[in-house]
Amino acid sequence: MADERLEAIPSPAQGVGPIYRPDGEKPTATVSKDIPYENVHVLPQTPHMIRDKRTGRADFIFYSNRIIRLLVEEGLNHLPVVEQAVTTPVGRTYLGVKFEGKICGVSIMRAGEAMEQGLRDCCRSVRIGKILIQRDEETCKPKLFYEKLPADISSRWVLLLDPMFATGGSATLAVEILKAKGVPEDRILFLNLIASPSGVADFAERFPKLRVVTAFIDQGLDEKKLIYFYFSLFLISPLTGCYHTGTLSLDLVILVIDTIRCDTQSPK
Repeated sequence: MADERLEAIPSPAQGVGPIYRPDGEKPTATVSKDIPYENVHVLPQTPHMIRDKRTGRADFIFYSNRIIRLLVEEGLNHLPVVEQAVTTPVGRTYLGVKFEGKICGVSIMRAGEAMEQGLRDCCRSVRIGKILIQRDEETCKPKLFYEKLPADISSRWVLLLDPMFATGGSATLAVEILKAKGVPEDRILFLNLIASPSGVADFAERFPKLRVVTAFIDQGLDEKKLIYFYFSLFLISPLTGCYHTGTLSLDLVILVIDTIRCDTQSPK
């Protein structure tokens, strides 16, 4: 398993800015920790202010959605492609590539549903399954409450969605469920906004054929095994309708309850 000393290493800081600028002219910023695993891919630093406690709800949603879109776009870059020649409007032949196969999204409820729209923005009519996993606050062990997945999921590439990655227990259980449904490990891409270093390292070792695409690897976990940066906006229970910090409207609570069912309408 990964060395837990990763948690004790402070997040690094370095100059951030355009490539053409000398390092000495770039402002210093906290950057993602470096995890030495080839199947873990971290997005380049973005200027989106989702950590600032002064960021309002509307801005937080806007910037989070922007990062989610970037995660999805990067995840799609890891799918296999084949050559395809097309004819342009002026009659010329252009040689490009296209994705070969079928995909679906699987959101780990509760918070994973916040990433579904970003996937739909990139892939129209994509099918999305649901897995509801809750963590026991005393044992920190994950427990499966509900799952609804496309019947042909074993023949699809799966984009597994969950913005928060702490100990990795929920994501690990979700992957085991997908594998039990016949999904090959190398056909699963885990998309995540923020991860703990030890959690993502353990996950990468446990599933070496799976690929992780994350926006940031943070400094570690607190005494409750939670990430220091708390995404309260994403933490909503579709079963109880409870929400944290008063940042979510009743309409969103109703929406999450309504969308607990799997999207099975699209043939793609």
